[in-house]
Amino acid sequence: MPHRIGVLLSGRGSNFEALADHIAAGRIPGAEIALVISNREDAPGLARARVRGFAALAIPSKGLARETYDSLVVAELRKAGVDLVCLAGFMRLLSPYFVAAFPQRILNIHPSLLPSFPGLEAQRQALEYGVQVSGCTVHLVDENLDAGPILAQAVVPVRDDDTSETLSARILAEEHRIYAEAVRLVLSGRYRIEGRRVIKLPN
Repeated sequence: MPHRIGVLLSGRGSNFEALADHIAAGRIPGAEIALVISNREDAPGLARARVRGFAALAIPSKGLARETYDSLVVAELRKAGVDLVCLAGFMRLLSPYFVAAFPQRILNIHPSLLPSFPGLEAQRQALEYGVQVSGCTVHLVDENLDAGPILAQAVVPVRDDDTSETLSARILAEEHRIYAEAVRLVLSGRYRIEGRRVIKLPN
């Protein structure tokens, strides 16, 4: 049985499309995208998912309490037989209910070298702070913002003439690469967690 991935997004869905491309090319063996969900009906990523033939669903979050909304999303993911959840620009903090529904089976990609610059506009934060390197992080999701154990990171040098847009573009290319690596690792099961450290096991 293939591993069934559920993708949650709020915007353009470029990381979703990169994952779909990696799966189609056989670089994430034994995986398929079972369902794409957005909290925004107008999310471009939702339209892109439908064009590519994926089951795609809008569950608007406006006006709903966090756990109420999360219970609707979890119900749809379970109905689709999802066993791994990938956040791809999903602009909501998950509730403890959601995290408990998929323990250590929710991944997120963030455009900084965590724990530096969590939250929104990480690239702008990095430039304003004056760091010489930035990058991206894939981590397991817990109840806190951008705080779960780290699965993969990539370093991106900051150039003197960088803007938020130019830095974001170079970081995004690395996001597309390491997200697939992290998904492949988690689905392989060849790792263990000691405290906050993710220890990769030999093949």
